[in-house]
Formats: sequence, C-alpha cells, structure tokens
Amino acid sequence: MDVRNCSRCGKIYAYNGFNICPECRREDEEDFKKVKEYIDENPKANVAEVSEKVEVDSKKIIEFLRQGRLEIREESNLILSCEKCGAPIRTGRFCEKCTVKMEREFKRSIGGGRDPRTIQNGSAMERIRVTDRHRNDN
Repeated sequence: MDVRNCSRCGKIYAYNGFNICPECRREDEEDFKKVKEYIDENPKANVAEVSEKVEVDSKKIIEFLRQGRLEIREESNLILSCEKCGAPIRTGRFCEKCTVKMEREFKRSIGGGRDPRTIQNGSAMERIRVTDRHRNDN
C-alpha cells in the first residue's frame, strides 16, 4: 500500500492516484458544484465575481479551468494561456494547435507517425520489452 501525505492538508492517506486526500477531493467537488451552479445562473460572471459570491478561492476556480471542467466564454482572455506557446485559451492547459502538434509528435515517436492501435508487429512494437524478471545473474 502506497501511503502519502496530502499536498493540501498534510494528512496521511492511502494514495489512489491523486495528490490530495479523499476529504480534500470531496471539498473540491463541493466547491466545483457551487461554482458551476452560480455560473449556470449567471453565465456572464467573471472569476472574481464567482469567487466572491460562492466563497471559493479564485485560484481553485482557475484550477477548474486548467482541468478542463470549466470554460471561459470569450475567445481572448487574460486568465488562461497555453503552457507551450502562450496563446490565450478558454479551458485546459494547451491550445488546440499545440495539442495537435504534441499528439503528432507523440504518435511519431512511438510508431513512425502511425496510430499506435494499428501497429501489430515490427520494430515499433519491439522497442519496449519486459525483461525476464526471474533471470539468475549468479
């Protein structure tokens, strides 16, 4: 069992793929629901207004935007920018242009530009192997 400290509250928890404990994740989900409900009722609200009205830190709201759970209405904004090229984006971490480019580079690196699901055998499949773990080096 992998035991870690929550990066937010410091409590010990059984690691489950998240860097925060289940209690902090529940708190995030409650905050997200409050933010989403307010935005649904007030679609033209900005981050500062939402933060003030629902009492959720603006940094957490921006994190929801980065996670792709919320989207900014305006095409050009000053809140989010692509982490690769700096272009303004409405949600997530990367602009569409950089996402396409990174996907292409990834596919090329693992299969010569082909979709990894279509590669059945050959050198691309043979690049990564599991070695015999029971080999006796004595």
